[in-house]
Amino acid sequence: MLYGITAAATALLLAALLAALLRGPALRLGLADRRQRQRRVPLSGGVAVVLTTCAVAVAGDRAGFAPLGEGVGALLGAAGAVAALGLAADRWRLKTRFLVAGTATAAACVVPYGDTGVPAGIAAVGWIACVALAFRALDHADGVVGTVGVVTAFGVAACAAAEVLDGLAVLLSVLAAALTGFLMHNWPPARVALGGCGAMFTGFLLAAAAVVARAGQDAATGAGVLFALTAVAVADAVLVVLVRRTAGHPLLRRGPDHLAHRLRRLGLTAAGATVLVGAAAFAGVLVGTLVHTGWLGARAPLWVAGGALLLVLGLWRVPARGGRPAARGARPAPGPQRDVRHRGRPRREAAPLVRPPRRPVETPARAMRRMA
Repeated sequence: MLYGITAAATALLLAALLAALLRGPALRLGLADRRQRQRRVPLSGGVAVVLTTCAVAVAGDRAGFAPLGEGVGALLGAAGAVAALGLAADRWRLKTRFLVAGTATAAACVVPYGDTGVPAGIAAVGWIACVALAFRALDHADGVVGTVGVVTAFGVAACAAAEVLDGLAVLLSVLAAALTGFLMHNWPPARVALGGCGAMFTGFLLAAAAVVARAGQDAATGAGVLFALTAVAVADAVLVVLVRRTAGHPLLRRGPDHLAHRLRRLGLTAAGATVLVGAAAFAGVLVGTLVHTGWLGARAPLWVAGGALLLVLGLWRVPARGGRPAARGARPAPGPQRDVRHRGRPRREAAPLVRPPRRPVETPARAMRRMA
């Protein structure tokens, strides 16, 4: 217990420190978030979270205070390989098929086929890869993926503790603390971002840990628990696929059609959208944890699925583009003027004046003809 508190505090402070120290090197290496048009946000948060989680967990295992246990070390190594793949994607913009293949290969190395069976194990490999990429897609707004990751990590840690997987529970607690330290710099407006490195590491580790915690139990109930634990990430992915399919846009292009983007279109602030997404994640994680521990029935995840479906269908009709609605009582801009850019500063440019028609010149000949 004392080591868990010490490890969590160390991970929080170390992640916050590393995220700040790595901002400059990330900018110099070109590791910056290109979502921001006004400023570049360095992707130093993901490297800080990965290094902190691995260092604290390995230190506890080597010192003997919190042994990771059988298979947890391999799980952490596979998550580190996925993080390296995500870092390469941040730097060189790898194609999605390479990310899917690499993540699925790492997942195939950690799934306990002896407890799940081969068919369920293959399905678990696909699910882990999908969740890792869904967490990468959640990194579309400030604070979203960090908040969802913290909430989910605590839920999966509770499931692992219920199965007496103490090493796995400590690892997830360290991950939650590292993400909390990262959120000190990522809360809107963000100074650093997580990037594919940290987002894929977080999603892979959470999904694989949930599969290990549910291994050997009822498959149908396990599928409901796994969905409830990651309902927000799944809802975001389904929303993006639905919107882009119906609009005829490519599935892999980037655009403002995620959960937080559409919540912002409803008038919420950046922090308000993050809090709302975090609350939805907490509701799903709570249901999944209670079903896993036996406090709720096996059908409880159906309520989470229904809520996620209503959320997707409700936000589907919200426009993803266009300016934000004007504040109440604000005066409309004058009609004959428009904003232009001059040397990086906005300037008012008046509309051209409309001149009256010119009169004909009065000559003596014209005057005589008019008098006649």
